Amino acid sequence: MHRGAAQRDQDHVVSGILCRLGSGLSFSTMGALLKLASMDGMNAPELVFYRSIFSLPVVLFWVLQTENLAALKPNRPLAHVWRSALGLTSMGLTFQALILLPLADATAINFTAPIFATVLSFLILREDVRIHRWAAVVVGFIGVLIVARPGGSSLPAVGVMIALIAALGQAGVTTTLRQIQRSENISAIVFWFAVAGILVGGLLMPVFGHAHPVQAFAFVAAGGLAGGIGQLLMTNSLRAPVSVVSPFDYLQIVGATIYGWLLFSDVPSAHTITGAALIAASGIYTAWREHRRRLKEGPAAVSAV
Repeated sequence: MHRGAAQRDQDHVVSGILCRLGSGLSFSTMGALLKLASMDGMNAPELVFYRSIFSLPVVLFWVLQTENLAALKPNRPLAHVWRSALGLTSMGLTFQALILLPLADATAINFTAPIFATVLSFLILREDVRIHRWAAVVVGFIGVLIVARPGGSSLPAVGVMIALIAALGQAGVTTTLRQIQRSENISAIVFWFAVAGILVGGLLMPVFGHAHPVQAFAFVAAGGLAGGIGQLLMTNSLRAPVSVVSPFDYLQIVGATIYGWLLFSDVPSAHTITGAALIAASGIYTAWREHRRRLKEGPAAVSAV
């Protein structure tokens, strides 16, 4: 009996890792496709709108396969409004950073979100953040400085700042999700976020919407589907412990580097590679320390997330 339970746990770990790898590939593909769409003239509000539209069918398919429409009922509607406002702002800034920066650099800076999440968990959730995690935060920000190279980089400063603000917004989303998941079904969270993207994007389209070549819509449609599939795979990966699967997220930087080289002729500099490695190391170490903390605090710590 114990052997059967151990085998199930092992199966969950293997399937979780495979799902996380798939989600990383999906999100890398989404970033490349949306950047291609932006090169055909699509701006960030348009990317948010179309990404939300084309990801919604994937979300609905997932809900109908795993639960039912009753799971979409929000228990705290205002919590969804706040989460969606923060998430859509962050998404728009992330897409704007994709427009302004090489794909690999934008992706690397985007992965400072876990670093900001550590800071916000200390400031907002009053979590006990000790010296090891603060050291990881410092290492991560050193990585950002190496990627950005203030004063000596060809990267536009405004693009770097937008990418950092977007990462801070994503960290805020992470902190918010840790609170609202206590009362809200994850299916409802994902669904209403997609709906919010469509509603807000629809309101912005009379101002920001323009005519584009057919291939631009093909790119953004494929990007939306890739993003929806990425969300689905990432959620399914959570059958395994977060500390086990989250380090595989950093392979997105590798995927973005390959896409940047193949599609945009962006050859990553030594500064980008070194800085990205430090950012990844910081995030992986933070995830490991978080895992250790939860093991010490027991089941209560896990259920509170």
